[in-house]
Amino acid sequence: MKFFLLLLAAGFCGAQYSPHTVSGRTSIVHLFEWRWDDIALECERYLAPKGFGGVQVSPPNENAIINSPFRPWWERYQPVSYKLCTRSGSEDEFRDMVTRCNNVGVRIYVDAVINHMSGSGVSAGTSSTCGSYFNPGNRDFPAVPYSGWDFNDGKCQTGSGEIENYQDVNQVRDCRLVGLVDLALGKDYVRSKVIDMGTEPIKGSEYFGNGRVTEFKYGAKLGTVLRKWNGEKLRYLVNWGEGWGFMPSDRALVFVDNHDNQRGHGAGGASILTFWDSRLYKMGVGLMLAHPYGFTRVMSSYSWDRNFQNGKDVNDWIGPPNDGGVIKRVTINPDTTCGNGWVCEHRWRQIRNMVAFRNVVDGEAFTNWWDNGSNQVAFGRGNKGFIVFNNDDWSLSVTLQTGLPAGTYCDVISGDKIDGNCTGIKIYVSSDGKANFSISNFAEDPFIAIHAESKL
Repeated sequence: MKFFLLLLAAGFCGAQYSPHTVSGRTSIVHLFEWRWDDIALECERYLAPKGFGGVQVSPPNENAIINSPFRPWWERYQPVSYKLCTRSGSEDEFRDMVTRCNNVGVRIYVDAVINHMSGSGVSAGTSSTCGSYFNPGNRDFPAVPYSGWDFNDGKCQTGSGEIENYQDVNQVRDCRLVGLVDLALGKDYVRSKVIDMGTEPIKGSEYFGNGRVTEFKYGAKLGTVLRKWNGEKLRYLVNWGEGWGFMPSDRALVFVDNHDNQRGHGAGGASILTFWDSRLYKMGVGLMLAHPYGFTRVMSSYSWDRNFQNGKDVNDWIGPPNDGGVIKRVTINPDTTCGNGWVCEHRWRQIRNMVAFRNVVDGEAFTNWWDNGSNQVAFGRGNKGFIVFNNDDWSLSVTLQTGLPAGTYCDVISGDKIDGNCTGIKIYVSSDGKANFSISNFAEDPFIAIHAESKL
């Protein structure tokens, strides 16, 4: 069970809740398993120009090298030391990435693994990304240094030493998660992370003092609504956010999916939307970025060969695109999408344009809600933006109050505003702020978004 704490600047007067992005930038992207030099390039050539505020990077600390299965993604979560060398690059490359990204106004946020060390079943030796010796069986990590005194073995009361009951707060805090040797949380140099789906013994609210906390219920509930499971409808999102039992908006880090649950692990289960469900996924990310709740994180993934057996993907362990364990470069195609097995959802037009939408409407009120009683909804953000969704099995055609000034706007979902022209659908807002919207239920992307900077 885990939280990702957005720890940035612990201090007084709530400073730890501010993501400290450059003014006017309101979202970050998780470039999962990217190389440090590729991230530096992406900051300069794409993220800064497109208005992204930051990058969450994969754990930068030394980890055990796992060869069975061969170099899985989860080896990054098998710490050996806190030296900055991984398959993403060296300490010098990490430092260069941080400098170059910050120079163009893109912050770096680290997925820091500080609750545990490598699995107890990993063989002792120097098979690690920096070559440091470690012996998890003896709880010996001299490159930190940690020894047996720094682990919870004496506190865990289960026979196996593993968490056997996730509703037992003491087991969750003191025992091993899937064999990962658990550091003693009571010591002042060790802290934890947890997943709170609303039924857990450890609550997200216990960590508000540290910074923003991942709201795992967000993506799980949004997926259920967009999939129309259990009778859920888009119209129920009229009070989306705290009204759905989520943590306070100014404490929440939100996302549609993450590296864990897009593989069926962690929180959310089958309801989680991912790039494999691209039509619904783009709608989900679009809604997240248009709605004022929380601080938003976009996922950027790589593809892998899925192999479902008895409902489970037995290839869910596969690591990033690589040549003999060396991560492949992220290549850029002529249409600006990525190659070499990288999905790069953050480069999809619909998603990067909604990142810009969020920047434009930042601080504006949630206004002009409309729904048809089912799965067609619309809402505005003050007089800066308006978005319409059709997730019904029939077409939408309706005139709505947008709250926007009169004029012609470019729909940033179907196209781009380029040199004063629109490559997609044009929306005409009359002097009374109203506009007509038509969205087929067969549309590739059944939603429309306009904002102040998409005005022609």
